[in-house]
Amino acid sequence: MNRRLIPPYVWTGGRTRPSRNVLDRLTVLRAATDQVPASLSPAGRRVLELLLDGALPLAEVAAHLSLPVSFVKVVVSDLFDEGWLIVRAPTPAHDDQLPDQQLLERVIRGLRALQ
Repeated sequence: MNRRLIPPYVWTGGRTRPSRNVLDRLTVLRAATDQVPASLSPAGRRVLELLLDGALPLAEVAAHLSLPVSFVKVVVSDLFDEGWLIVRAPTPAHDDQLPDQQLLERVIRGLRALQ
């Protein structure tokens, strides 16, 4: 698939929004299969081929494919809906990377005060 010749929206049937709004740049993707089905779209095949070597964040998949993240989100959501991908939200590596509970409580109190 050559981006210069075929715009990404053509590969998604003109869709510009994923079926799932929970994907972000750091969402971790992993192939749910060890073979790439020939029935997939060219973009779907490229994503799965890349993930056969192991899990990657969505943004890294987009970078490897030289495609916009927004386009890859549409392809990834389709692959997930069809059962070809395992999608996982990113998790911090260490407990010290978790948000401070007191800070979160102060933010919540501040937001409630604005209502």
